[in-house]
Amino acid sequence: MVHVKEGDYLRLRLDNIEIRKLDKKVYIPLAGISVIVLEGNRTSITTKLMSRMSQYNIALVISDDSYLPVGMYLPYGQYHHNAKRVINQANWSDEQKGKGWKEIIGQKMNNQVKFAEFTGVEQPRIDLMNDLLRGLENGDKTNREGHLAKVYFDSLYGNSFTRKDEVFINAAMNFGYAILRSCMARTVVGNGLITMLGIFHKNEFNSFNLADDLMEPYRPLMDYWINQKIKAEKDFLSYESRLKIIEFMQEKIVIDGKKMSIENSMQELVSSFIAYMESNLEGSVIQIELKNLVGIES
Repeated sequence: MVHVKEGDYLRLRLDNIEIRKLDKKVYIPLAGISVIVLEGNRTSITTKLMSRMSQYNIALVISDDSYLPVGMYLPYGQYHHNAKRVINQANWSDEQKGKGWKEIIGQKMNNQVKFAEFTGVEQPRIDLMNDLLRGLENGDKTNREGHLAKVYFDSLYGNSFTRKDEVFINAAMNFGYAILRSCMARTVVGNGLITMLGIFHKNEFNSFNLADDLMEPYRPLMDYWINQKIKAEKDFLSYESRLKIIEFMQEKIVIDGKKMSIENSMQELVSSFIAYMESNLEGSVIQIELKNLVGIES
């Protein structure tokens, strides 16, 4: 992932991205980039570079004046059986989507419980969250995820806390979740799916429903990263903190005995999810667990 601050000029140079600022030039091979995050009002990028970025399946993320990602450019039609996979996606049954959502959201809820335990949340609240997790049904018809999230955030930040509060921890989470969403959207598109058709999220005004579905297990992992790596600031998220949050995507996680980056684990998750949805729900979606993060004890 490449982060470009204000005042730069980006262009293509022999299959490299040339980043120019004043008299300095930096070259980065496109083959080694997954996502580019742009900040500032004076950054320019050429259409030729954007075209080549599509061929390399590189996502471009645009931030607003508050440094929060607000726009995304994704490759189009690079997967070799794109149409076939999208047709299959459009024909997923409600039963398939319900079972798939239980697998995905169950991982998020489990990771929330583990992070709450890690931070020392009192046992009665842990027991309540575990009870909610055990009662999870296909499609989460009783909204166990929402109830658990309420207990989770209240336990971490107090009963008066809401995700709409204009406080530092929300700024950090909003930025972190936006980075997760961008990376997951890139992975979804790279595997021939379309981001608009989700299995649970169905907002007609949301172009990233499926990415929002599949990033869920990573949210508590990002919460852990922010808790461990980001120092609270008064009323804004500093440049250094934003860089540290972006570094999370290269943090290592262990899956099936293999150590890989968070970013690469998204490919594993999406591939496993597609196999799960296209094989009459046999097998299971790969587990993205908090205990697998390097630095977390199981």
